[in-house]
Amino acid sequence: MKKVAERPKLTFWQIFNMSFDFLGIQFGFALQNGNASRILQTFGADVEHLSLFWLAAPITGIIVQPIIGYYSDRTWGRLGRRKPYFLAGGILSAIALAFMPNASLLLFMPPVLVGAGVLMIMDASFNVAMEPFRALVADNLPDSQRGLGFSIQTFLIGIGAVAGSLLPYIFSEYLGISKTAAPGHVPPNVIFSFYTGAIILITSLLWTIFKTREYPPSEYEKFYNEEPNGKSKGLLTIFSDFSNMPKTMKQLGLVQFFSWFALFSMWVFMAPAVAQHVYKVAPGDTSSVKFADAGNWVGVLFGIYNGVSAIYALFLPAIARLTSRKITHAISLLAGGAGLLSIFFITDPKLLILSMVGIGLAWGSILAMPYAILCGSIPAKKMGVYIGIFNFFITLPQIVNGFFGGWIVKNMFGGQAIYAIVLAGIFMFCAAVSVLYVQSEEEVNFSEAKMVNQLN
Repeated sequence: MKKVAERPKLTFWQIFNMSFDFLGIQFGFALQNGNASRILQTFGADVEHLSLFWLAAPITGIIVQPIIGYYSDRTWGRLGRRKPYFLAGGILSAIALAFMPNASLLLFMPPVLVGAGVLMIMDASFNVAMEPFRALVADNLPDSQRGLGFSIQTFLIGIGAVAGSLLPYIFSEYLGISKTAAPGHVPPNVIFSFYTGAIILITSLLWTIFKTREYPPSEYEKFYNEEPNGKSKGLLTIFSDFSNMPKTMKQLGLVQFFSWFALFSMWVFMAPAVAQHVYKVAPGDTSSVKFADAGNWVGVLFGIYNGVSAIYALFLPAIARLTSRKITHAISLLAGGAGLLSIFFITDPKLLILSMVGIGLAWGSILAMPYAILCGSIPAKKMGVYIGIFNFFITLPQIVNGFFGGWIVKNMFGGQAIYAIVLAGIFMFCAAVSVLYVQSEEEVNFSEAKMVNQLN
């Protein structure tokens, strides 16, 4: 595709406003990550079944994100191109956040099934909201600013995740809201945290919608000599695009598989692992103070690693310029693997903070570097659908983990969730090695040019 013009550079605050809704989305996502497992355990789920309930996220993502990407590439209305989708997704996410901790109110159905159903709706809604945001950054920024754009996005993700992760702890320890409840009921500090998350999500969503401008089709044509919405064979185009994905995307797929398998294990099994391994909570004990303390502390730990990722994201562009995007990502993933493995050797809850530093470095890079490496190899008119397809490499490892992770914990690890965290660390190391073999678009072009020169 031949470029005919370069997108104008945006100011820091324009990029900030464009990404601000990610703060609210990640606020809600952090509440889900830190509390969904213990909510489901409260409603009666066994540890070995938790990964099956968490399958809702990747299954909905693998279906929803490519479709949303496809249609957002072909949409233009009063709200713009991407905005209608993350508006709808944000509203549905807020409703699901408010309802999930209250699943026990539907007395005619088992709460664990209601909770799992709401978790699926929440995950689908988060996917609808998040996919267009990454495409929006690629739409509005020139290539020279995309690394900065994804870094600012990661910074805001970190801020939102810190606040969302810490909120249940703050409500119980500083505002005096009860952290325990009757068996089968979610504690008030968690319920009020989910209500707060819904409000913040909607507020940040509206901020981005009113503060961000999208290029209409007439302006978009100036940047590329093809219109963004050409003729296609409908949704079947997604399958042909998948089969013709760029080489860089295929190679990044392996990196993403290892990375997201590890992350899924951490999100699902961190709460029971810390409760069993560090707090010495007996299996099946979900109403004691020790279980509540473990759950609240996991929320704090998740807030810490997200805080580290937010700060680290600001330095990623500079580190990538000094080394390369691949080397930066590899070093970050190594730090994450070390952080996960270190949890096995820790018995003092406070020392887990050190583990979170390494995990935070990996998380900050995972949210930014793969997309910065990828975007240069994607046709602009298919940015939305290809970023949606790229989500396949995020959701597939989670689906694999969801089906087999609980079985592995029960039958191979004797119900000890800590070994799922150890396995996650090993997979993170594998991701660090595999990223070194990725060829970016710039490297592919350089290799081809070098070959031509040698032939001449």
